[in-house]
Amino acid sequence: MNPTVTTEIPLADLRRNYMRAGLRRADLDPDPLKQLAHWLREAVDAGLTEPNAMVLSTVDTLGQPSSRTVLLKGLDGGLQFFTNYQSRKGRELELNPRASVLFPWIDLERQVIVSGRVERVDDAVSDHYFHQRPYGSRLGAVLSRQSEVIPHRQWLEELRQQLERQYPESGGGPPRPAFWGGYRLIAERIEFWQGRPDRLHDRLNYRAKGHGEWAIERLSP
Repeated sequence: MNPTVTTEIPLADLRRNYMRAGLRRADLDPDPLKQLAHWLREAVDAGLTEPNAMVLSTVDTLGQPSSRTVLLKGLDGGLQFFTNYQSRKGRELELNPRASVLFPWIDLERQVIVSGRVERVDDAVSDHYFHQRPYGSRLGAVLSRQSEVIPHRQWLEELRQQLERQYPESGGGPPRPAFWGGYRLIAERIEFWQGRPDRLHDRLNYRAKGHGEWAIERLSP
């Protein structure tokens, strides 16, 4: 039995009544990716912290889910993000290439949930994005053995120093390692959620019908 944890924070009393806006079917673009781009622009204009951050959930072969935050980096044909292919999410996507992402735009009383299949992007796309990244981020991608156990922080710092000597910024920095690159989440369902008073939220869901056509359905809150 897990021990009971007490806190002075009145968690049961923490709540907020969402009053900003509603969401009608007539407000939506027929193309869900265009609608997502529109809401993303509004999140950027509102000054939200990391407006392109999305919680990515994957599942292993035993059905155990895992989640982490990644950054949306493109909407070309689907939702693009980049990571280490040998990380936990990379290994899970290799075995079960399906995922869900959540954009938690709490300050706008909105969220978007996208689910579908996942595929790797072309190497040329990964190369192009990798070389756009800051020098330090490229070093981090090369040295990180993401999700693996490491001995201590100093191990990372020493490895970084070795890579700085091997791949100085003046020489163009490191090449993209083969174990790092991009994925594309090809949406099959996209739900746009707008908070409303008394928890009677607006939920409008796009469901892929095939051949680029979408059914739009209102879901019960």
